[in-house]
Amino acid sequence: MAAETPQFSQVPEGMQAPLFIMVGGFLGAGKTTTVGRLAKHYQALGKRVVVVTNDQAADLVDTHTLRSQGLEVGEVAGSCFCCNFNELTGVMEKLAGSGLPDVVLAEPVGSCTDLVATVLRPLESVYQKPMRLAPYAVILKPGHGKRILGNHAKAGFSPQAAYIFRKQIEEADLVLVNRVDELGAEEVGELTRLVHEQYPGRLVLPISASTGDGFDRLIEALEGSTIRPGQQTMEVDYDVYAQGEADLGWLNSQGTARAEKPFELDALALGLVQAIQVLLTGVGAETAHLKVTVKGSGAIAVANSIDNQSEPKLSQGAHRQTREADLIINARVAIDPESLARLVEQGVGQAASQVGASASLENLRSFRPGRPVPTHRIEGAL
Repeated sequence: MAAETPQFSQVPEGMQAPLFIMVGGFLGAGKTTTVGRLAKHYQALGKRVVVVTNDQAADLVDTHTLRSQGLEVGEVAGSCFCCNFNELTGVMEKLAGSGLPDVVLAEPVGSCTDLVATVLRPLESVYQKPMRLAPYAVILKPGHGKRILGNHAKAGFSPQAAYIFRKQIEEADLVLVNRVDELGAEEVGELTRLVHEQYPGRLVLPISASTGDGFDRLIEALEGSTIRPGQQTMEVDYDVYAQGEADLGWLNSQGTARAEKPFELDALALGLVQAIQVLLTGVGAETAHLKVTVKGSGAIAVANSIDNQSEPKLSQGAHRQTREADLIINARVAIDPESLARLVEQGVGQAASQVGASASLENLRSFRPGRPVPTHRIEGAL
């Protein structure tokens, strides 16, 4: 169906083909914040930007967060970009509407790898619509990066999940060391050294998605001609890859919170993450990423946690009170799905009680991702 729609088939005279930028990285690396900042940069230049998010299930916090920032967002839900390539191109076509966008920003599932062979190369050789492919940027998550690349005995994840983490960096054209506003110079230097030693030839850029530090160099690298995209060819053991994804329990859920007296949206959002994180840490379950949105009275609050060692953060404040709010919770944790669901439900009850509310969850889905089966896999450099 996507191949028959005309939006991407011709580029109007005087207009460049859309720039396709895919930003990868492990769960909790900061992809959504990075994509949002890149989108705002291009919008400020008068360019039309569309965003495609991706998850193994519906009800994605990232999609709601980016839409709340006024962005045009489509979602590929139920499988990763690589396993549903036609849905990716179909969503891009729908977002294009009656005219081409200037920039397409794509955020893949955080537990996926082999995206050069299964997304970028098929875009060039199978989709064959006018499109400029930017170098593939992968965000290095500092906390897990130091432990996994440093071969620590307690990296937080199984060897199979760590395999995915390493493969993401191996296929990157650009490696982005995120959260430099929170790291010391020695930590940034150590992460850069580890990448250069283990994955030579990659351009390593320190950035902060939250403050914008380093984004001038990032945009220059994405748009420049000095780095050819998709040059890092690699072999992938799909048995190990599949086990690495299956070692993580996934949860997506919607819910509501109600109270007789108004409560702060921000307090509930942060309280949800804090309560759930305490319960997960208590049973020794390593968090890859935990995100919640709390929406009410025309505003939205977003809070998240990226590992067991970091303090939960309010990443987007609503600064508003309400008596009723809609909840969305996404959790990716090294624990079985049934236990994850039980602990999340317990944490939601505790957090709601703390603000004088009661809460209920609907459409609660906890599962392990299935084996990745790419629609296309094309080896060789672009």
